Amino acid sequence: MTEPRRTRFKVKMARARWHVRNFFQTVGETIKKGLSKIGLGFLFKLPPFVRAMIYLAPALAILGVFTFYPIFNSVFISFLKDYNMFTGEVSGYTLLDNYLTILKHQAFAQSVINTAVIAFISVPLTIIISLAVSVALAAIKPLKGLFQTVYFLPYVTNSIALGLVFAYMFSGNANTINTQLSLSNAILKGIGLQPIAWLGIGATYWSAMSVILLYTIWNGLAFKIIVFLTGIQSIDKQYYQAAQIDGASKYKTFRRVTVPLISPMIFYILITSLIGSFKTYSSVVAIIGATGRITSGQHGPLDMRTIVFYIYDFLQNAGQPGNMSLAAAASIILFIIILFFTVIQLQVGKRRVHY
Repeated sequence: MTEPRRTRFKVKMARARWHVRNFFQTVGETIKKGLSKIGLGFLFKLPPFVRAMIYLAPALAILGVFTFYPIFNSVFISFLKDYNMFTGEVSGYTLLDNYLTILKHQAFAQSVINTAVIAFISVPLTIIISLAVSVALAAIKPLKGLFQTVYFLPYVTNSIALGLVFAYMFSGNANTINTQLSLSNAILKGIGLQPIAWLGIGATYWSAMSVILLYTIWNGLAFKIIVFLTGIQSIDKQYYQAAQIDGASKYKTFRRVTVPLISPMIFYILITSLIGSFKTYSSVVAIIGATGRITSGQHGPLDMRTIVFYIYDFLQNAGQPGNMSLAAAASIILFIIILFFTVIQLQVGKRRVHY
């Protein structure tokens, strides 16, 4: 951006700020006059802190009812023995019995493994792929808007519907006509490879998990691409011009200029993606089914449930004594796991993120 254009831009921004400030001042005066007419003018004579709390009261009330109360109630329920959600009956209190029961449950251990695999494989791959696509889109001049729209479409599409499409693409059983007719196996057959039982009879843990990972990665690209592309386009071109003058290669420019300048966005995407991956549920339901299990795997039944899936299974039978307390205990354990990894990321981000 040349100096005259930069000056005109600054003048326009100053005028815009003045108009915005003048608009809010006018709105404030109008509200003040209206409140004075109905006898509430004394609110403007209160100390600023008191006025701020009054303004925040509706939002705090909503947060209290729909966020803080459920959290504290879940903690309380997790210490109840044989709690029945529908009748309210409780046979007593426990200290850590519900938590120990959950930690000793083999199905919970498997759900933790499944969740960890999804989180620690899909999140890095999604970030790397979306960052590469964003850099490529930023360099494309023609049809840029079309490509942005195409990549963003999955974000506004129902995740269950997308999961069902993936389940259909990888459906079928080993050595059957259905397997050979599924889209994925038709492609494998076309290039001379044997069909694979991804999700049906004869499926293995990693074949089913591969489909879940592929869907999770693909479904997570849209939003990340838009965020990264916005960050890359906001970088001042002078940085790239300076790197070009210094003779830096495209890779070094990307590593030394682009990545540091969009590191806050990368950090934001990393935290939100990891938290979201720990809460994976709908993708497993759509691809594997409502039970989260493949009953006829190659080596026996396969349990593909995540931690959230495991919790919901308890909630579906919340009328049975103790299930609600176990679900609450499992949710608190999930909260602790998410909090642990979030704190680690925040500590690492202090040294790696450049604001």
